[in-house]
Amino acid sequence: MSILFEEKKKIFTLQTQGTTYQMQVDRYGFLLHLYYGPKTNGEMDYLLTFADRGFSGNPYDAGEDRSYSMDALPQEFPCQGTGDYRSAAFLVKNADGSYGCDLRYQSHEIRKGKYAIPGLPAVYAKQEEAWTLEIVLKDPVTKVSVSLFYGVLPELDIITRSAKVEYAGGGTIYLEKVQSACLDFVSGEYDVISFYGRHAMERNVQRTPVCHGAQVIGSRRGTSSHQYNPMLILADREATEDAGSCYAMSFVYSGGFQGEVEKDQYEQTRALLGLQEECFSYPLQAGGQFWAPEVVLTYSKTGLAKLSQNLHECFRTHLCRGKYKDCVRPVLLNSWEASYFDFSGESIYRLAKQAAELGVEMLVMDDGWFGKRDDDNSGLGDWDVNEEKLGEPLGSLIEKINGLGMKFGIWFEPEAVNEDSDLFRAHPDWALRIPGRDPVRSRNQLVLDFSRKDVVDYVFEKICGVLDQGNIEYIKWDMNRSLSDCYSRNTCDQGRVMYDYVLGLYDFLERLLKRYPDILLEGCSGGGGRFDAGMLYYTPQIWCSDNTDAADRLKIQYGTSFGYPVSAVGSHVSAVPNHQTGRVIPFHTRGIVAMAGTFGYELDPEKLSEEEKQEIREQIAAYKKYAPLIHRGNYFRLTNPFAREVGAWEFVSKDGAEVLLQAVITQVHGNMTANYVRLKGLTEGGVYREQESGKVYAAEALMEAGIPLPIQMGDYRAYQMYFTRIS
Repeated sequence: MSILFEEKKKIFTLQTQGTTYQMQVDRYGFLLHLYYGPKTNGEMDYLLTFADRGFSGNPYDAGEDRSYSMDALPQEFPCQGTGDYRSAAFLVKNADGSYGCDLRYQSHEIRKGKYAIPGLPAVYAKQEEAWTLEIVLKDPVTKVSVSLFYGVLPELDIITRSAKVEYAGGGTIYLEKVQSACLDFVSGEYDVISFYGRHAMERNVQRTPVCHGAQVIGSRRGTSSHQYNPMLILADREATEDAGSCYAMSFVYSGGFQGEVEKDQYEQTRALLGLQEECFSYPLQAGGQFWAPEVVLTYSKTGLAKLSQNLHECFRTHLCRGKYKDCVRPVLLNSWEASYFDFSGESIYRLAKQAAELGVEMLVMDDGWFGKRDDDNSGLGDWDVNEEKLGEPLGSLIEKINGLGMKFGIWFEPEAVNEDSDLFRAHPDWALRIPGRDPVRSRNQLVLDFSRKDVVDYVFEKICGVLDQGNIEYIKWDMNRSLSDCYSRNTCDQGRVMYDYVLGLYDFLERLLKRYPDILLEGCSGGGGRFDAGMLYYTPQIWCSDNTDAADRLKIQYGTSFGYPVSAVGSHVSAVPNHQTGRVIPFHTRGIVAMAGTFGYELDPEKLSEEEKQEIREQIAAYKKYAPLIHRGNYFRLTNPFAREVGAWEFVSKDGAEVLLQAVITQVHGNMTANYVRLKGLTEGGVYREQESGKVYAAEALMEAGIPLPIQMGDYRAYQMYFTRIS
């Protein structure tokens, strides 16, 4: 059994294959955090210390005992109003206008299987693969109760957390802050690793020591954002890829978020992750309830590589869903960088024909096929096929492309609207806008109010009307701006709008998948602006970045790999000079970098040389050969491309029998020195043969001494080596 309860001391113990998580209901009914780390036996309440702390108040229950203070004790769900002055997980404005909540233990339930969350994405599991612990806490004065949910997937070393808030009092209360998970550590020196960036340069890696005060990341943009990713890692100061303790917290949510790490006055560290508290004030009346989105926790005592692999396996097998969850995805060519808005049905068919001759399996028609849409200033929201532009009905174009043996995909941006559109002229109140103010424009577009069911229903039916016109097997779902002017005419409580917007988005996606279960959905928000675990529940792959430059992608994909599986990373080969940077990188290198993802193309084959076309054929053949290993093997970061002149990574099959090494040299110098890359994850005592050279190596030699990359002239040389274990 993975969840144990010791009745006498009221200690809960969650056990996974390699970790233990423990908490205790103390003598006053507070739920205290005891331990999270390597698997252990026994009771960890001895870690709690008590002393008279100056200016740290005491609950009234404690009487004259000044040594008992919530300001110093580690907690599972710290609330504002109990004398704890650290960052709180829960803040309530009560019906009488006061702030504060005092939650005490009421009951618990342990059950087989994994809990689900109504209307929100969450990790799932078969009944026999998981356990759920539900702990109910109540405040008898305010009539607020919080049910804390813990999901345990023991074989994956995964623990999930969520919370349900319910109200049984009179009047209206407002939830001002709800964090889904809190980790309190009574000792330790940690670094916090976070992932920052901007459009076209997402998920750069930042590692900083945890210091006194609060270190905060987050998004106020209504989406998880390019600027910060909704996950954090706490690592021992000396932790590396291969050694040391580290913890990951990943938010299964696609809207605004907030992550905090704080070292307090007593050298204790608290980490919180949950909803963004700015512009959040969610109303609850009697009988109302609110669900906090899920946070996924995992721990590794053997470094960051194992931590990432835990998340990869969980997300790939227990978060992604549908037909394509475990499938190698079709190799596609997207029309965007080939033609932008300037295309016709004839040119799209010609593009598909040329792609088919090279072995590409799917043609995706990007932006510009609907309404009055010849640039990005008009037409968004008018989801009617522009047959005049195409020169034929969409269905006939799809039939012709299918006749080439090609699948067909299409681009949508359902959440946005241009003011120059029939939809906006008919329903200006459907856009998020503050009455009496001119709206903030971005990319000359506004955002539709997806917190309103009537708006979601209308857009859903319009898009289904397009999808029903032919055999469409792929959708690229885009979102090209941040939210602002977040005022909905549908409610008087504007503090709920951004949360309800995300619920509307998830409702749309869930209905779409139910109606078209075989469609492959790819998420996109100006590339990686909504690359989060929440979207993976609906879209098993996400366009990693609008930046297709292979040199920049080394860094973007490196940062992405800390939290997300390669099978989810949309990555394509594009033309040179690159459309985002102007850089020229060899075709071979662009192919190897794109293979660390779903693989495809963003270019016009008509403009390629015969030599480049042959390279495409060879790249597709190589990808098909290695894709199962790439998507399902253990992923290892071998170098840090921010720090070294080599970007190198590796895929190892679960049984250690196959190994694929990929590397790019990013800097070349006169009288070049050799670059040695050490492999990881090989079978100890094993012997491996490299396919192309036929050379045989001992596993320990490859892992301890490494393998030298060939010294060659020219920028951005790339190497791919495939090893098989022969003994």
